[in-house]
Amino acid sequence: MSDYHHTKVLIIGSGPAGYTAGVYASRAMLSPILIQGIEPGGQLTTTTEVENWPGDTEVQGPDLMVRMEAHAKAMGCEIIGDIVTKLELKSRPFIATCDSGSKYTADAIILATGARAKWLGLPSEEKYKGFGVSACATCDGFFYRGQEIAVIGGGNTAVEEALFLTNFASKVTLIHRRDELRAEKILQDRLFKNPKIETIWFHELDEVIGTDSPLGVEAIRIKNTKNGKLSEVPCKGVFVAIGHAPATELVKDILETHNGGYIKVEPGTTRTSIPGIFAAGDLTDHIYRQAVTSAGMGCMAALDAEKFIAESN
Repeated sequence: MSDYHHTKVLIIGSGPAGYTAGVYASRAMLSPILIQGIEPGGQLTTTTEVENWPGDTEVQGPDLMVRMEAHAKAMGCEIIGDIVTKLELKSRPFIATCDSGSKYTADAIILATGARAKWLGLPSEEKYKGFGVSACATCDGFFYRGQEIAVIGGGNTAVEEALFLTNFASKVTLIHRRDELRAEKILQDRLFKNPKIETIWFHELDEVIGTDSPLGVEAIRIKNTKNGKLSEVPCKGVFVAIGHAPATELVKDILETHNGGYIKVEPGTTRTSIPGIFAAGDLTDHIYRQAVTSAGMGCMAALDAEKFIAESN
């Protein structure tokens, strides 16, 4: 028999957006329940030093998320280690079913399931993640001052990352499997004019080469997409920039989306296409994708939910 729990606000996801929503919803006396999901703490748990979180000159990503969870708990947010597998949003109260079999009913739901960087799926890529392989230039570019860096990809994400990385790197090599970029023309123009950037066409990443003790990247092996010929490019950092995928599996056929699957919200709010359902953080943000902006949206979502519940009573 299913175990039912009711809450005024159910928060799904446990990154900066989810935990901040938990803090604000608790302060509004809404007794929120937060379900952590498959990756408690979100993307920040896969990074090391975070140097752009206000108030901390440097903080370890996992440590920051532990503190956020503790803060939400201290405010009164109930935190559940479970995974939501189904949402029923056609009528209120909304119903969430979890992997454990538990069911939660809620007057409002805040979706904060985040987004995941797309990866190539190479064993060597996985091996050096966080040790020279990254998917976030704004997070990790600072650590490669004066170094040579490679960027993999050909869309807006790749070109933006390559341009940003020229602020730190001595040289940026952009690797693309075709001979033209998908990025906006204005971005391409900036890329081709930048003397620090070299583009290698018709190549794809074959293997990340590095040291084992300590773990670190030394070069990449790339393969010609036309003739299969292998070559090496020396670099200390590899940025895989083939886009992000918002974690919308629960609601992609229910809520309105845009820009490749991100949840659409009313401008200036966190309101989605269903009243009472709010979205915050990387799930809806295809532009900034920063911890601090996600936290800000978590605050907005809690306040929007508080207002919605007050007006519904």
